[in-house]
Amino acid sequence: MYSSRKICLPIMAILLACAASLAGAAEPGSFGYGSVATPAQIAGWDIDVRGEDGTGLPPGKGTVDRGAEVYAEQCAACHGTFGEGEGRFPKLVGGVGSLRDERPEPTVGSYWPFAPTLWDYINRAMPMQAPHTLSADDVYALTAYILNLNDLVSHEFVADRNSLPKVKMRNRDNFVWADPRPDTMAKPCMSDCVNAADVRISSTAEGRNLTPRTTGPLDTMQPK
Repeated sequence: MYSSRKICLPIMAILLACAASLAGAAEPGSFGYGSVATPAQIAGWDIDVRGEDGTGLPPGKGTVDRGAEVYAEQCAACHGTFGEGEGRFPKLVGGVGSLRDERPEPTVGSYWPFAPTLWDYINRAMPMQAPHTLSADDVYALTAYILNLNDLVSHEFVADRNSLPKVKMRNRDNFVWADPRPDTMAKPCMSDCVNAADVRISSTAEGRNLTPRTTGPLDTMQPK
């Protein structure tokens, strides 16, 4: 006659195996850590604004006049009253046609390819001493004002998520977006490869002053 213990143990083992199987099927590839991110959590990290089409720009709008007010309060001390730059802080205006010069001036008007990128940069990084303190409307207004300083939009221009992608920047067509260069010039060996033990170093850059003295494995760390 079988005891209840002898009967229950196999049953419990089968049930545990089934439970483990179901858990594995529910979360394939999971190691049992973390949890699936919610749409709200993903939205918190999805903050980029795409330059080419403005995807990610938030609701809101801003005029050139409002931008002049915000600029005077938040930006002029570093970038000059009219975007001419102050001290070591960069110019925002001018430099058109200078990109091939010996001393190019890569301003918003001469270099930047997309207007939404200007909105994104201001929103993320400006003002330098207190980033992320400007409202979306004020960022739109600043963007409109700086574009107007560069003669890219009229004084009546209103910046918003629809109008900014339509602004044609002067340098928009002069960028190469697809890098044609291969990741590496070396071709991978798939068969009959060289034995690593037979590889010998035939030359080296060491001693040729090709690397900085304070970085890299060839650095002697000796004073000059």
